[in-house]
Amino acid sequence: MTTADYNTCVDLYSDGLYRFLMKNVNDRDKAKDLVQETFAKLWTKVEEVAFDKAKSYIFTAGYHTMIDQIRKEKRHRDYNHHEMHVGTGSTSRQYSDLNEILHEALDRLPPVQKSVIMLRDYEGYSYEEIEKITGLNESQVKVYIYRGRLALKEYLVKMEYVV
Repeated sequence: MTTADYNTCVDLYSDGLYRFLMKNVNDRDKAKDLVQETFAKLWTKVEEVAFDKAKSYIFTAGYHTMIDQIRKEKRHRDYNHHEMHVGTGSTSRQYSDLNEILHEALDRLPPVQKSVIMLRDYEGYSYEEIEKITGLNESQVKVYIYRGRLALKEYLVKMEYVV
């Protein structure tokens, strides 16, 4: 890949990668850092990655960089014993902001389920593309999507979250 091809990749794919990462980490600065780190990884392998395979490489590297960051933060939290327990009891809400409730539901999913659902439903990737990005096989991708959607459905149909 040439320098011009690399710059084209940045122009074509940085926004999509940012959206994907942002929906997963819910932190603009982290998402920007992850995008930058991903493109830095591409730059180090610019001679090895073909231009026609760059999109797949970028999303795969971005996904793995995000997972590494999540694991690192989890280890840090576990080490410091600052586990936060979220919503063990019922909550009473007097409003119904569907977008906020949907994001809360997505945030409750395990990182792998959240990622495959975001890739499939928000970014529109096929099962085969998600398989390449995540390193999971196609049946695992389908299972994670199914289980994630079930968890979302269970969370979203609870009356206390809808009313």
